[in-house]
Amino acid sequence: MSAVRPFSVCVYCGSRHGVRPEYTAAARAMGQAIGERGWRLVYGGGNVGLMGEVADATLAAGGTVLGVIPERLLQREVGHHGLTELVVVQNMHQRKMRMAEEADAFVALPGGIGTFEELFEMWSWRHLGYHGKPLGLLEVQGFWAPLVGFLRGTVAAGFMDDSQMTMLALQADPAALLTQLAAAPSRQAADYRGT
Repeated sequence: MSAVRPFSVCVYCGSRHGVRPEYTAAARAMGQAIGERGWRLVYGGGNVGLMGEVADATLAAGGTVLGVIPERLLQREVGHHGLTELVVVQNMHQRKMRMAEEADAFVALPGGIGTFEELFEMWSWRHLGYHGKPLGLLEVQGFWAPLVGFLRGTVAAGFMDDSQMTMLALQADPAALLTQLAAAPSRQAADYRGT
C-alpha cells in the first residue's frame, strides 16, 4: 500500500535572481512556508536563481521536493541533485505535463518568459476544463502589477471576463497565498461549461 503524498504546490519562478533582493527573499519565504506545512514543492529541478532558492528553503524547513528537468537543461539550469526526487525527462512538454500531474496548486513567483508561459498554460487549461486546480501569483514589490493591469484591460476589451480573472489569486504574503490555494475548491474537469 502506497503512502498518501502531501499537498503539492507547483512553483514557477526565474532561473535568475533578478535585480531586487526582495525576489530572492520571497522565493525563500515561499519555500519555507511550503516546508513548514510538511507539503511538497514541485518545480523545474534547477539549482540556480529563484528556482534553487525555493527548493533549498523547502528542504531546510522540512518539506519534500520533486524536481522535473529536461535532459537539455540539466546542465544549463544546473540540475539540483540534493532534492527528494529529481526526474529527468526528454523535453519541455514532458516536463510541464509531469509537473501539472503532480501538483495540487500552482504558484508563480517573479520570473521571465518560461515562468509566464507555464503560468498562462496552466491558467488556460483551468479555463478550458482540463484541470480544476487553483492558481496564484506571489506579488513581490509590484512585479505582477503591470501584468494584472494588462489583463484587466483585456477584460475591458472583451477578450476575457471576470470569471477568468477570479481563477488567479494574488497575495503578497506566501503563507496567506498558500492558505488561500489550499482552501480553494478543486473543481473537476467535468464541471467545465464553456469558454
